[in-house]
Amino acid sequence: TLPLAIASIILGSFLAASHDVFNWAISLLCILTAVFLQILSNLANDYGDSIHGADHVQREGPQRAVQSGIVTAAEMKRAMGLFIALSAITGLLLIFIAFEPSQLPMVLLFILLGGGAVAAAVLYTAGSNPYGYVGLGDLFVLIFFGWVGTMGTYFLQAQSLDWMTFLPATAVGLLSVGVLNVNNIRDIKSDAQAGKYSIPVRVGPKKARQYHWFLLATAVLFATAYVVLNFTSGWQFLYILSLPLLWKNGTAVSRTHDPIKLNPMLKQLSLSTLIFVITFGIGQLI
Repeated sequence: TLPLAIASIILGSFLAASHDVFNWAISLLCILTAVFLQILSNLANDYGDSIHGADHVQREGPQRAVQSGIVTAAEMKRAMGLFIALSAITGLLLIFIAFEPSQLPMVLLFILLGGGAVAAAVLYTAGSNPYGYVGLGDLFVLIFFGWVGTMGTYFLQAQSLDWMTFLPATAVGLLSVGVLNVNNIRDIKSDAQAGKYSIPVRVGPKKARQYHWFLLATAVLFATAYVVLNFTSGWQFLYILSLPLLWKNGTAVSRTHDPIKLNPMLKQLSLSTLIFVITFGIGQLI
């Protein structure tokens, strides 16, 4: 999941560079904050699925720390607290560097966004009413791995918002949703038993695989729309080089029905998303 955490940040930084407003310090702090938030999300997911019963012996995914007894629930909560603190420190430092004291409304807005990101990381599967258990995980991934990550990174550097960035931001967000969708297809059976009603649990495996193709194809369409509307050079279509990786993932997910064999496809799509972002971003700079 860590490549996904930085993909939107890298994309936002490339877009800033293409508009001659790139700032190394802001980009690096954005990456660091995103990594801390993603680690927090992973720890909270381990903890939350354990206490809510989604992690059990029938689960097809990798072994979880709390469920297997490697660490206790109390230890995991302390680790979560550590990464909440780390993400808060780097996030506040980021805001301090990006804005002048006179820009108080922007400071407050990004503090709220940061707080929302922490809450989203923790409450996906933890808490008394985790939103991942009612099928809202896809929406929150689109918001934070797509729109907030990309457009927020761009805004922190440009100090203004180019609404055209919504298009590539949506593209990377949809690919990130695709990674979650593969995870949820793999866990359909165990999630249903635990009362975790992800989209694949709600629509069934066949439609979930069709939904996966929709996510991949729509992501490419949004990226293409941005290039067409902002066309200056054929190099902007460099991201086409990454499309065979997305095709390979969609085909493999469609044809694979053994849940355990879906595990490598999570990593493949996560890395493919990063490659898509890098090729897209370089294309905007050449």
